Amino acid sequence: MTKADFLDQPPGGAALTAYDHAHLKLYVRLLDADAAGADWREVVKVLFDLDAAHDEARAQQIYSAHLDRAKWMTRSGFCELLQGRLH
Repeated sequence: MTKADFLDQPPGGAALTAYDHAHLKLYVRLLDADAAGADWREVVKVLFDLDAAHDEARAQQIYSAHLDRAKWMTRSGFCELLQGRLH
């Protein structure tokens, strides 16, 4: 998987998706960075290879959308993951 494999907006919904499964490592890294108080601009550079100074609105959207999905995983998605379900 390359950094180009990321969507601007991860699939939403109440079911674990193939995209979620493929990006579990990303979600964990986003959660770790958020917990550490990392600057979102640095996070998008490292994890998405995006320069927030070039397109701040898009970079912020990608960061926020993926972080939201990562947080969803901690509340709901992990249950499906543990049960081996994938939609």
